[in-house]
Amino acid sequence: MELDLKLTGCRTITMDPARPAAHTIGIWQGRIAGLDEQVADLPAAETVDLGGAVVLPGFIDAHTHLAWNGRRTIDITGLATAAAVLDRLAGAPGTGWIEASGYDRRIMDSPLTAADLDRISGDRPVYVADLSGHACVVNSAVLRRLPEITSDGWLTENEQLAARTLRLPYSLDEITAELHESARQVLAEGVTMCAEAGIGAGLIASSPLEAAAYQRARLPIRVQLMVSAHVLHDVAADPADRIPRAIDLGLHTGFGDDMLSLGAMKLWTDGGMIARTAALTEPYAGTDNAGQLAESEELMRAAIVDGHHAGWQLAIHAIGDRAIDFTLDAVAEAQRQRPRPDARHRVEHCGLVRPDQLERIAALGLVPVVQPTFLHAYGDDYSEIMGEERAPWLYRGRSFLDRGITVAGSSDRPVADGAPLRAIEFMVRRRSSGGRAVGPDEAITVEEAIRAYTLGSAYACRKEHVLGSLTPGKLADLVVLGDDPRTSDAIADIPVLATMVGGAFSFQRSS
Repeated sequence: MELDLKLTGCRTITMDPARPAAHTIGIWQGRIAGLDEQVADLPAAETVDLGGAVVLPGFIDAHTHLAWNGRRTIDITGLATAAAVLDRLAGAPGTGWIEASGYDRRIMDSPLTAADLDRISGDRPVYVADLSGHACVVNSAVLRRLPEITSDGWLTENEQLAARTLRLPYSLDEITAELHESARQVLAEGVTMCAEAGIGAGLIASSPLEAAAYQRARLPIRVQLMVSAHVLHDVAADPADRIPRAIDLGLHTGFGDDMLSLGAMKLWTDGGMIARTAALTEPYAGTDNAGQLAESEELMRAAIVDGHHAGWQLAIHAIGDRAIDFTLDAVAEAQRQRPRPDARHRVEHCGLVRPDQLERIAALGLVPVVQPTFLHAYGDDYSEIMGEERAPWLYRGRSFLDRGITVAGSSDRPVADGAPLRAIEFMVRRRSSGGRAVGPDEAITVEEAIRAYTLGSAYACRKEHVLGSLTPGKLADLVVLGDDPRTSDAIADIPVLATMVGGAFSFQRSS
């Protein structure tokens, strides 16, 4: 047998407890053929000496937004005055919609309004996306097309969706270009697989034909698509199947191949903390606002139960503790009606978890899909709006692991920095960008944090049999690092030297 590739001179952290370390990796037909003595005597078409570099399984981002991240809009990130925003938007090329992203209402000298935007837009519609993805500011040209909404231009959740729907759809060519832009970025950060969190309809969707763009793009990374629950519809299935609603042809989680597949069905139960719309049992500190549920409980419960009956793994967006309460109750009801022991339903974000909710998450076998970088970027703000008692409950780590709960790492890119090494550092250090300790008792070890971004995310995406560890027989996805995260004092700054997908280098840092 001749190997396709042999990697030598590497310090490999395999994430496989049966063989935690290795110095040689043999690759054949896109898979790990063996390690060290298993391949030492085998010839190879190519041998690459990595010169002592550290090798990990490729990182898996279990919740991200590739099309949104790659979208070419006017960037207003960090602008804190209405004058600065308007100056950036003035003279936007073209004749159609003016779209901007990165708006942060929390830092503005005064909130941007429709009247402000009217000054630079004429008759052109303007959509300024809040960085949370759960709000926007629009001008009067947009509001006139939404007569049922009374607003000064600031729209959240379903009102935001109504405005966004006016702009949709993006073309398949646009979406394809956006996907390639994001794929280049994530490969440079060591990410080999992404779960796209919501296509087809809903807050993040780009087109009802969105899956076609992923087929057309033929990306150099693996992608799993979460289909929005909004596309569930009544089906005339045999009553014995007990499936009242599904998507066309009965497709559900698992359809596809190792490069592009259907993952979980995405549902939203509340909003976000940046927009102050995440649903809480007690108001945000210093306010009478406790956020909001996304829809009526009846509608959301029906979507969860019907999606469960139709064979979907569910990815349920729930950030606030009230939304998590609802999610736990609805999943328990779905499992009572039709037990599926390995349904492996996920809680996307799982942001504010009360102590009494931890055991229920464990008992239901739910997988929290967390975004640690939220607390690096926004930890100071989140701590203030939660208050002293609740801040330690944010985006937990240790409390989950101690109860046997599998934690999956993700970014929610572009809401926050998507680099897994940044997130791993936060999970270990639990300090915000401002230096504030955020739930320090939730800190975990470096290896546990790496596991969240490899085996944990592979498990959440039902891919642990082929991804997540450098084990013979698994797909040859790996990342080459310039230092060992286990001993580094600056994990986030470790350079990614190369990224491999299926035995081929898809990214290599130029010297």
